[in-house]
Amino acid sequence: MKKLSILFALMLSLVLVVAACGTNDKNNANNNTNNEEKKTGGNDVLSKVKDEGKLVVGTEGTYPPFTFHDDKGKLTGFDVEIAEEVGKRLGVEVEFLETQWDAIFAGLDAKRFDMIANQVGIRPDRQEKYLFSEPYITSAAVLITREDNDKVTKFEDIKGLKSAQSMTSNYADIARKYGAEIVGVEGFNQAVELLNSKRVDVTINDKIAFLDFKKNRPEAKVKVVATESDVSKSGLMFRKDSQTLVDEVNKALKEMIDDGTYDEISKKWFGENVLK
Repeated sequence: MKKLSILFALMLSLVLVVAACGTNDKNNANNNTNNEEKKTGGNDVLSKVKDEGKLVVGTEGTYPPFTFHDDKGKLTGFDVEIAEEVGKRLGVEVEFLETQWDAIFAGLDAKRFDMIANQVGIRPDRQEKYLFSEPYITSAAVLITREDNDKVTKFEDIKGLKSAQSMTSNYADIARKYGAEIVGVEGFNQAVELLNSKRVDVTINDKIAFLDFKKNRPEAKVKVVATESDVSKSGLMFRKDSQTLVDEVNKALKEMIDDGTYDEISKKWFGENVLK
């Protein structure tokens, strides 16, 4: 009877040791999984993109020359071509989902798409919630006047002059800062009309907007005479769980810049490189 009790005790001890080992293995596996999730944010978006063979991109489709439909209804634009080239270098197809600007961030949050390509400005408040690629667009406010105006060569020269501006825009604030009299307009085209008719002296707007205008209206007798020192930068935008995807997109952008592809796309849409 005593031998049976000893044998039973040994068997019980063995069962407990095996159970403990199983628990440790399970804990180790869970720890490894948790560590991997911390590295990838719990969701490796790059792996998903590769597995599905497509990169889903959110864009407006109504914002020329960045993302819009041509006269045949085809989605095109600077951002569209940049995103397509990125997808090509990642070895995946690009699928665009169009949405209004007011809903585009929510669409990214809801995982309707993997990336936004829509000239999204890189700002500290956005960087708190989202990841950005390296900048692929830089721009700044420029001072524009008629080609025959040689008196205005810098922002300080516009004090007391009439500047055509959208009343609540950042560019109107710049004009006010330099002492200009604001003449309200609805957009850049109207500002140029007032310039050409000599009803205003200058206008301040985004450099890229001016380049796009001149590309489509090369005969317009207007010129840039000064550029603000503060530049704004735009990047492709991602959720916080997408660091591995961001790294690959950055590699693709660098390759595009190094081999001249970026320069070619930029000059096609703006007549010059909009990253420099």
